[in-house]
Amino acid sequence: MPSRPYQNHLRSSNDLVTTYEATRAGFVALALEKNRRATPYVAEARALQEAASRARTPADLLSIRGIESGLLTAAGLSDKALVHLQPEDKREAITNLIKNFLDPAGEKFVEELVFRFLLTRGDTLGGSMRNIGGVLAQRKLTRAIVSTLTIAGIRYRWQHAKTRQWVDMTDDDSEIEFSLRGLSWESEGKPRTLIYNLSVPLVKNNIDLCLFDLSPDELQATRYKSARSYIALGELKGGIDPAGADEHWKTARAALDRIREVFANVSHSPYLFFIGAAIEKRMATEIWDQLEKGVLTNAANLNDPNQIASVSRWLCML
Repeated sequence: MPSRPYQNHLRSSNDLVTTYEATRAGFVALALEKNRRATPYVAEARALQEAASRARTPADLLSIRGIESGLLTAAGLSDKALVHLQPEDKREAITNLIKNFLDPAGEKFVEELVFRFLLTRGDTLGGSMRNIGGVLAQRKLTRAIVSTLTIAGIRYRWQHAKTRQWVDMTDDDSEIEFSLRGLSWESEGKPRTLIYNLSVPLVKNNIDLCLFDLSPDELQATRYKSARSYIALGELKGGIDPAGADEHWKTARAALDRIREVFANVSHSPYLFFIGAAIEKRMATEIWDQLEKGVLTNAANLNDPNQIASVSRWLCML
């Protein structure tokens, strides 16, 4: 690999700048993901409507089995809130819902119930969308890395985000990026493990991407405390809104500066890189300057397939 790997896909700072077309496509992708995540809630609302339609009056809802959870949601209680409530608290919440909102709605009480159910679910959806840019960015980069390994004939294992179990690759690994936390492979006979969103003990902060020269088992044994095992660390910012671009870069730059300082104290210099979706002209100039000075080893615009493919190949071959 060249000493300046960014030169494989960048010729100047202008190559890093996010185009209008990329920004527009990014917002469309966010809208599509929001609709995808909303689908289960819409289905739940339809199920609640069908069951509640059997009630002749709002009070009859109390005797219909299997809709208590829906009634509590319509009462404005989130899934997290329900964990802390006693049965009598839940009963009171439903009673207040009926008295204050469903009874006044008259014969339209079922519609009122469904509307209020969706209002609470909409709030839940909004919360899940707060870091959706980062989620989509991780999926895109993961797919690029998996593709790079596949065409190179390199077998890999991947870690499930929820179970934390490592799974061997199969002939059909489509959509593993939806539930993946880490990847492991071998580069020239040496183990490599990539972990997303890791709280690095040395830095005492969460880092978006960390590449290690250890196998998953070896990595677990060190509890991520071996400074020498870190090959590369990077910041991945998937927010597409140009208005937040500068803030994303400031956050990433501060994190990378902190990483550099901490590892310098233990006489180790891992590669540092940045990947962003929203990169404005001034940001691009600053990133390019850091690349030219060797402060950053690599960088890419997430919206450019060639740049992401190049960075993925660089990571896989380290």
